[in-house]
Amino acid sequence: MKHRVEKDPLGQVRVPAHAYYGVQTQRALENFPISGLTAPPELVTATVLIKKAAAETNRDLGRLDGTIADAIGTAADEVLAGGLRDQFVVDVYQAGAGTSHNMNTNEVLANRAAELLGGTRGGYSRVHPNDHVNMGQSTNDVFPTATRLALLAMLPDLLAAGHELTEGLEEKSREFSHVLKTGRTHLQDATPVTLGQEIGAWASQVTFGLQAVRHASEGLLDLAIGGTAVGTGLNAHPAFGGMVASRLSALTGHAFREAPDRFFALAAHDALVQVSAALRTLAGGLMKMANDIRWLASGPRCGIGELVLPANEPGSSIMPGKVNPTQSEALTMVCVQVFGNDAAVAFAGSQGNFQLNVYKPVMLHNVLESTELLADACLSFTEHCVAGLQPDEARITEHLERNLMLVTALAPHIGYDNAASIAKTAHRDGLTLREAALASGLVTDDQFNTWVDPLAMTRPTAD
Repeated sequence: MKHRVEKDPLGQVRVPAHAYYGVQTQRALENFPISGLTAPPELVTATVLIKKAAAETNRDLGRLDGTIADAIGTAADEVLAGGLRDQFVVDVYQAGAGTSHNMNTNEVLANRAAELLGGTRGGYSRVHPNDHVNMGQSTNDVFPTATRLALLAMLPDLLAAGHELTEGLEEKSREFSHVLKTGRTHLQDATPVTLGQEIGAWASQVTFGLQAVRHASEGLLDLAIGGTAVGTGLNAHPAFGGMVASRLSALTGHAFREAPDRFFALAAHDALVQVSAALRTLAGGLMKMANDIRWLASGPRCGIGELVLPANEPGSSIMPGKVNPTQSEALTMVCVQVFGNDAAVAFAGSQGNFQLNVYKPVMLHNVLESTELLADACLSFTEHCVAGLQPDEARITEHLERNLMLVTALAPHIGYDNAASIAKTAHRDGLTLREAALASGLVTDDQFNTWVDPLAMTRPTAD
């Protein structure tokens, strides 16, 4: 491989001749060979958008030559269109401010802009990564700004996938609104519900989680850009941050604004922590739903067996004919990963010192991963589980008829203690609830038929 020699304040470094990145990126490649994970495309796009907006802003403020600014903008447009993506090579686990990623972006854009102006890669006499591409900026305000843009770019896919899931659940809730079944509390039999009510509760819980994500995402609109190194805005024009925020709003469609307190925007990343917590809340709802579904489908003969799941694939390499709740298993594993990611984000978010939090790259990596995992898992679960979900009505009816907690309907008429005695007798002697109630002498057959109405118990009235 041919190389060129570049230098920085620490000395000379050999860089692959074909590379659009430069000396500081090469140092990062050598210093952080950790995970093999590189910047997600959303982060690359976000950072390049910032560089484009910054170049145009500095041009308009009279600080950057228009020819150079236009060349940086053209280079940025090439990356935004999909070019040079293989040049963003820095490991996710790097310096805590994200300096290596920022310089990777600066160098790629500087070298490509120089080429557009007739120069060569690695010279930096025409376009300099720091002096021109990074003008008015610091990694400390660029990276947190980029995290917000990247996350906001990904959240619509999650919200759309979650909406598709809730629509699927609501459809099933309507479809099965007539199916009476045993309710369960404390993993014990309880008074009746309809299957529609049970599924509707899952839809409402997922909707609540999605609303939490939407609400939390509003905090991402405050941008750190313009704060430079510590929040004072040193080396940036006083109007720079607000103008860049306006340009980014025009480029993305989001109503970005310069953070009202740039010191807070650099020293802490609570907006990211808040979004991560909302993703955890959503994951908690998905976990509850998926576990309910696989418990209700357990069996088919020796478990609850009230739901029949789509048979997507053979469930065992040794037991013929076995079908497992694999979509629930996959979704709950995603939820566990999101819980773990959130724990990392929450801890990292607590680790700011003075004017900077230096856990930014790992925080972003985990929140983006959670967002993508939840979106993909919701789509898969909707298509491969919810769409084909069916009740085993015979099994449901069998359980309902054996449910001793129907005795709750007798309590207002004969008293709690008498009703409890009837239920205990039925359970001890292997009787049906009707048999035990009639044997008690406290209830007639007609009264039992009138008072113990499972459908009415699911829709109680004031009477």
